[in-house]
This record gives sequence, C-alpha cells and structure tokens, in this order.
Amino acid sequence: MNVPRSEYPRPQLVRDQWLCLNGTWEFEIDTGDSGLERGLLQRPLRDRILVPFCPESELSGIGNTDFLNVVWYRREVDIPASWQGQSVVLHFQAVDYDATVWVNGKEVGRHRGGMTGLTCDLTGVAEPGQRVTIVVRARDDHRQPKPSGKQSGKYANHGCHYTRTTGIWQTVWLEPLPTRGHLRRPRITPDVAHGRFHVQAPLHTRGPRKGTRVLAILSDDRGVVCEASVDASSSLTPTFDLDIPTTRRRLWQPEDPFLYDIKLSWLDEAGNIIDTVRTYAGLRSVTIEGKAVLINGRSIFQRLVLDQGYWPQSLMTAPSDEALKQDIELSMEAGFNGARLHQKVFEERFLYWADKLGYLCWGEFSDWGMHYIGPAATYITQWLEVLERDYNHPSIIGWCALNETWGGTINDAIDGYSELVLGTFLAAKAMDPNRPVLDASGWAHRIADSDVWDCHDYEQDPEKLTANHAGLAAGKPYVFPAGPIHSIPYQGQPFFVSEFGGIWWNPEALSSENNGESWGYGQRPRSVDEFLKRFTSQCAVLLENEHMFGYCYTQLTDVFQEQNGLFTFDRKRKFDSAALRAAQVKPAAIERSVDRPASAVAQ
Repeated sequence: MNVPRSEYPRPQLVRDQWLCLNGTWEFEIDTGDSGLERGLLQRPLRDRILVPFCPESELSGIGNTDFLNVVWYRREVDIPASWQGQSVVLHFQAVDYDATVWVNGKEVGRHRGGMTGLTCDLTGVAEPGQRVTIVVRARDDHRQPKPSGKQSGKYANHGCHYTRTTGIWQTVWLEPLPTRGHLRRPRITPDVAHGRFHVQAPLHTRGPRKGTRVLAILSDDRGVVCEASVDASSSLTPTFDLDIPTTRRRLWQPEDPFLYDIKLSWLDEAGNIIDTVRTYAGLRSVTIEGKAVLINGRSIFQRLVLDQGYWPQSLMTAPSDEALKQDIELSMEAGFNGARLHQKVFEERFLYWADKLGYLCWGEFSDWGMHYIGPAATYITQWLEVLERDYNHPSIIGWCALNETWGGTINDAIDGYSELVLGTFLAAKAMDPNRPVLDASGWAHRIADSDVWDCHDYEQDPEKLTANHAGLAAGKPYVFPAGPIHSIPYQGQPFFVSEFGGIWWNPEALSSENNGESWGYGQRPRSVDEFLKRFTSQCAVLLENEHMFGYCYTQLTDVFQEQNGLFTFDRKRKFDSAALRAAQVKPAAIERSVDRPASAVAQ
C-alpha cells in the first residue's frame, strides 16, 4: 500500500534521515472521555484509520461527521536499527486540538492548538532497533470556545462554517538526531539593501559548546556563492551574515521567485559534523511608502484571492502535495498573484510551493470559535508558534491574527478584547519586525499604528461600491456599517479591500428553487456572461482606485454550501480563466502613478 502524503513535511529544515508514519493506524472514538480509565492506553483499538486524514473525512476510511470530542490512535513502529547511536524524536505536524502522546506507556508530550506541531523527544524511552507502541489521545470539543477557524460548532455545516477536523490531520514522522545536540529551525532575515541574509542558528545541546562552530554555505544555481562560520559558544543563538557578492545577487519576486539553498552544519572541535540540515531563503523586502506596500522597493498591486484550504474528501488536509501546488497554479491562472490564507494555518508544504512559484501570501490564524473572555494566553501562545514556524518564507508578506471582530463593547474593560488585539499585534511585531501587520481584518480596528488598514465590502452594485470607497482619498475609508462604533480613527495607512465579491455561481442549481443552503453574496447572476460582467466591474472599481494597494476576492473554490468560488469544490473550472485574468489588468496610467523607485533593491 502506498503511504499517503509521503513527501518530506518540513521543507525549511530538511534532514536526509527520517521515517514517515502516515498510513494505517488503530483508532477509536472515546465518547465519554473515559478512555484512560477504560484502558485504551494498554490495549488495541477497535477501528482503523488512514493517517494523516482526519476521521471526519472520507479519505480517512472513517467518515464520521458527528461531534468526536475525544479520539485515540495507536500504532506499533520499528525504529530503524541504522539509527544506532542517535536520539529519536517523534513529530506531529498538526493534531487538532489538545494532544497527549505516550510511547511504550510513558507520556512523552502534550500540546494544545490544532494548527501547529508537536515534537516528542524519545530519549530514555525508545532506542533505534526497537519496536515501540505510539498512542495519541486528541481532545477536540467544538462546543467549547477555542480557536477553530471555519470548523462548525453546530452538528451540520451552515453559513461559512464547514465540517470539523479532529485529531491528526498532518504528517506524523520519526527523525534521528545526534545525541550531543542538534540544529533547530533557523531564523533567516533577508537584507535586500546590503545584499545579504542575517541568520540566527539556535542549537539544542546536551553537552559543552566550547570549541564548536556553526558553518553555513549559501548556493545558487551556479554553485557555492558564499559561506560564513561562527563560534557556537559565543551566544545562546549563534548569529552571522551571509554576504552575497554583487554579481550573484538575485531577488525573490513574483515574476522571478529565485531561492538560494543554504546548508547549515554544526562542527565539533576537530571540524567533524555533529549535525547538518538544508534550508532555503529568498532575498526579498517588504516596505511601506505612504499608502503603497512595496516588494523590493516596487509597488505591486496585490490581486489576492481568499483561500479556505478545504477539499471535499479530505477537509483541511490536502489529498496530495500536488493538490497544494495546483491551488496556487489555478489562482495564478485566473490572474491572482497571491492569497489570504483564511482562518487556517496552511501546511508548510503549501508555503514551500508559494515560495517556489512566487505567490504572495498573508498569513492568518484560525481565531473564529474563540471567545475573548478567558483563554487569551492560549491564543497568543498558539499565534507565536505560527509566527516562529513560518518566519522564513519569502512568500509571506504580511500577518493578521484576527478576522471580522467587533473591537470591543461597552464592557471592553471587562471582556479584555482590546488587550487580545494588542497582544496579538505586539507578538507579531516582536517576532517579525520586517513584515506589515494588520491588527484585525474587516470590521473594527483597535491599533492606531497598525501597519495597514482594510475593510470587507460585499456590495454588488459597482456604482455603490465606487461610492463606498470614494472617501479614501480624503482619509475616510469605508468601514463595515457597525464598525465605526468600535473602530478608532483611520491614520492614513496603506489600505485594501480584503474581502469583496463572493458572487454565487452553480449552474446545476440555477433552475432549482430548492437547492439547500447553497449561497453567495448578492442577487444570483443568471448566466456566465452576467457573472463575468459583475466580476469585471467590481475588480475595475478597486483596480482604478489609486489609494488602494490591493484587494482580495472571495473566493478561490466553493466549500460545501458556500458556492461562491471561481472553481468548484473539486477544482473544476467554472469560468474561462483567461476572462478572469483579463478582468484583473490594472490600467496602465494607474499602475504608473503608484510606481515607486526601487531604491531599496540591491545593485
């Protein structure tokens, strides 16, 4: 049997030795969360599931879409004997929501949060050459407040809420690491003005660092470009620069998404390799000038599409690596140059393909489902994990942790919403001072110095849409009708309409008076021509507004009952992509008026 999703799951930190544990696992639903008392940790489980697909999905082999508040997994694994002399770690790319992991009956890890990973060190528990038993319990009560994104809190799908995801939904894998310690995920910051990368190379060590060093080798398609070496004992996080000779400098940009390869090695006192990993980086800057957001010193109108990241048979997990790449290619084919990765933290493999294809992404979080009274610490902790994991991707050009929030009430001092907005904003700015941060998308804005500003506007009439945004030139942007009650005044930041359109189209349901909850925004068009006319006119309104730096159309694909995608849920074309692309051509006069000199571009 072929192992599903067998590609290496972590392209930003690659080691040659690893063992994919996707495939068939034992599985059992624990209706009353009594499994620990009933001995599920010690005995085989009743059912079988195909990991990494969640039990609600068809591809998992379970397909149970009821509330699965607690589920258990079990698998026996032979650790390769060839890993002798090394420590073994167990990785879960993502488990939704509250995970506990046991190996050979001993607890080895816990993690709360469904969008980021968990790593369990098996030192002292399991050794190479042994057979081990891995057991996972995942708690995921969707009736309780927690960050869950678009996952439905009701039994059935409704509105813009979709089938839930419970338990393991990304790759599980083993990896051997040197017993002395190992390299952790580096932080790589491009410095376009000086033609270099600033690298922080944190180490996890179990012994002395004195006399050891970290060596980095940067390469391009012609071979080695430069290298740098630093004393590993000089700080807790060895830091250095990779200076690129002028003749070998090449920017990462949408039309030419060039990536440099980087090999990092930790060397002992005699120069022998303790640990080595491969990664990559793009030389790219994001800056702000007036109302323009610049990529490498150049204004690029951001023609974004809302991407929910769901598939009909596998839900939040892409059915294949090729499916991740295909979504980007379909979007670009239709004329978009990027996406809002909406209410979900996308798989690292998606961001890898975005890096490779030159696709501009706004990284978000799954804040829906979170009540703002109470577990703010949990929320911000999970948001910090996202920022740390995805910092290096050149395709990510901005961050936003919150979506369509009211911004507080008369009880704001009690409910703590403003503190949560400030906390997520400051967390993003502290973790990443090199990308713009939007405080909250769509409705109410609470941070005066938010780097950018936005609104959501699903007005379907182009004349009314134009009128809504006519005040932007005078510093009076459109705000969602209830937004002014809760928003602080606009401060002149770069502005974009981060949701618009959402036009319904389903020709099979067009003639039916009863087509369930199928929906989109506005009055339904009666033909493809009518749809394209509306799409073109709406895009034109925003493209021709010289005070905007971009827009985001809702949405890339249908998702269950929400049938306002440009492609069907199973990725079939609804429209001629050439027509969609032609509708998104910015008038040359407007394009020239927002161009900026590429003063920050390395020469």
